[in-house]
Amino acid sequence: MVTRQELRGLVGQEVGTSRWFTMDQERIDQFAEVTEDHQYIHIDPARAKDTPFGTTIAHGFLTLSMLSAMVIDGGPKLEGVTMGVNYGFDRLRFISPVPSGARVRGVFVLKAVEDKSPTEIQTTYTVTVEIEGQAKPALVADWLGRRHFAEAT
Repeated sequence: MVTRQELRGLVGQEVGTSRWFTMDQERIDQFAEVTEDHQYIHIDPARAKDTPFGTTIAHGFLTLSMLSAMVIDGGPKLEGVTMGVNYGFDRLRFISPVPSGARVRGVFVLKAVEDKSPTEIQTTYTVTVEIEGQAKPALVADWLGRRHFAEAT
């Protein structure tokens, strides 16, 4: 656990790395069902063999949606937080496709901490989602979040 003041001292530093998450075909298929994105490059292994990817790939938005699990798993734990919400992205790029069966993890660098009120801060993390065994990441983003606290500091 880190305090708000300790967090401010970590700006510019890597503050966490999540565990590896497997992006298997079952996860990809479930995401396709929920989002109604049934493009064959995601759900049809036979057709996907003939693409430049050679296999099915995870949806970019599936990879992006894993950030929540990744930050819970490997991001810094803030003392006194009562609620956290996504605030958006300043920059987001999908760099490399994630092949079905690949493992990904999030690496978090704290870019900024800004006071929004006595009980609220905004954090900006530069997050890189690495693909195990690949030189290029799946995505890189500047992710904004709001954290609410029960007490002012």
